[in-house]
Amino acid sequence: MSQVIIVGGGAAGMMAAYASAAAGHQVVLLEKNEKLGKKIYITGKGRCNVTNTADKEQFFQNVVTNGRFLYSSIYQFDHQAMISFLEEYGCPVKTERGGRIFPVSDHASDVTAALQRALKEMYVDIRLKTEVKALILEERAAEKQAPSDPAEKKKATKQADRRIGGVLLSNGKKMEADAVILACGGASYPSTGSDGGGYRLASLAGHSAVPCYPALVPLEIRERWCRELQGLSLKNVEIKLLEEGKTKPLYSGFGEMLFTHFGVSGPLVLSASSYYSKVWGRTAPSAQEGAGGRSEAAVRSGRPRVKLLLNLKPAMNEEMLDKRLLRDFEENSRKAFKNALGGLFPAKLIPVMVELSGIDGEKKVYDVTREERRSFVSLIRNLSLTVTGTRGFAEAIVTQGGIPVSEVNPSSMESRLCEGLYLAGEMLDIDALTGGYNLQLAWSTGHLAGSSVRF
Repeated sequence: MSQVIIVGGGAAGMMAAYASAAAGHQVVLLEKNEKLGKKIYITGKGRCNVTNTADKEQFFQNVVTNGRFLYSSIYQFDHQAMISFLEEYGCPVKTERGGRIFPVSDHASDVTAALQRALKEMYVDIRLKTEVKALILEERAAEKQAPSDPAEKKKATKQADRRIGGVLLSNGKKMEADAVILACGGASYPSTGSDGGGYRLASLAGHSAVPCYPALVPLEIRERWCRELQGLSLKNVEIKLLEEGKTKPLYSGFGEMLFTHFGVSGPLVLSASSYYSKVWGRTAPSAQEGAGGRSEAAVRSGRPRVKLLLNLKPAMNEEMLDKRLLRDFEENSRKAFKNALGGLFPAKLIPVMVELSGIDGEKKVYDVTREERRSFVSLIRNLSLTVTGTRGFAEAIVTQGGIPVSEVNPSSMESRLCEGLYLAGEMLDIDALTGGYNLQLAWSTGHLAGSSVRF
C-alpha cells in the first residue's frame, strides 16, 4: 500500500485526502492549525457558500484566472458531485439566489463536520498542530538526454529531474512518502494559516510563483464624501471599472454594494476587485516582496488610474430617468431641491447627491433649470469614484497569483518539475468570482490530485 502525505487541512487538502484514501492509498493529513478547515468556518459570513449550480459554460465564465487549466478537474468533480458528497456524509444543502449552495443549517461547521466524517470513514490519519518545514527530494537516477537539434529541443517537454521522497517536519522528524500533495492555501486571511508558506515549500521542488495580490477584496476610494455614506448598502445598482485612457471596462456588473469608512465593499465590489487587481498588480508591491519591497506609497503615482462608475438607477435609461425626475419635480415643485429627492434615494445619500450636483439645496424645485435637471440625471447614472487600491490580504477572500499552471499537469495536478508531488487549491494561480466558485475550485483540484496518485 502506497503512502500519501497531504500538507494542509483546508478545503482542497481534506478533499485530496478523501479522494486519495478512496483510491486505496494510506493517507496522512498534516495540518499546522489546531483544527481542520479553519478558513471554511469564516466563508460566506460563517454560512459557507460551498458551490454554485451554474452549468459548465456559466461556471467558466466566472473563473477569472486560468479557466482552461481547470477543465479536467471541474469535469471530473463538479458541483453535483460535491452536493452528493455533502449529502452522503450528513450535510444537506439548499440553493439560494444566483445558484449559491449553502448547508441547510446555515452553519459552515456542518460542512467541515461532513468532510471529517468522510476522512474518518476512509481511515485517514489526521495530525493537527503539525507543521511541514521542508520537502524531502530525491534526484532521478538518470537524466534524459536533451535533443541536439535546436528545433526539437524547443519542442521537448521538460522532464521532472527529481521526485518526492517525503517531508521534514518543524520538529525535525522525517516522514517518508510515495507522493505528497501540497494544499497549503494562498496568502489571504493569514490568521487562518494561509500565510503563503506553501509557495516556499513548492519552490524547494523548483517551482516559481506568479506574484500574489489580494482578490475578492474591498476597494479603497479617494473621494471623501464616500466616508460620509459609511454603512449605507445599495441594492440593484450597476458598476463599471474603467481604466484611464480606455473605453472598454475592466469589469461591469449588477448587484449589491456597501459604503465603508475607507471606500466600498459588498458582493458587486468584491467581484470587481479581482479584475482591478490584474491592473493594480502591474505596478503594486506583491505579497512576495515582503517588508523590504516597494511600499504602497512608492508605487501609487505609477499605478494606472481606475474609475468606478456607479449607476444608481440602471433599470431606467437616460430618457426614462429624466421623465421620472420631471414627474417628481412637478409633484414637489414648491419644495426645496434637497427635500424633493426622498423618492429617489435613501435619506443618507441625499445630502451627498445634492452637494455633487452643484445645485443649491435650498433652491425651489420650480427654479431648477432643464440643464440642471439633465446634468443631475447624468450624475445619477455616472457617479464617479476614484479607486486608489485594495484592502490587504487580511480582508481578501482569495489570492490572485501563485504557482504557475504551466508547471502543473492539468489532467492530474502533478508537478511537471517533481515526480510524485501534486498541488491543489488556492496556492495555484487560479481564482474566480464570488458565489461558491472558489470553493468548488478547491474541491475539484483537491479531488483530482488525490485520485490521480498512481503506483
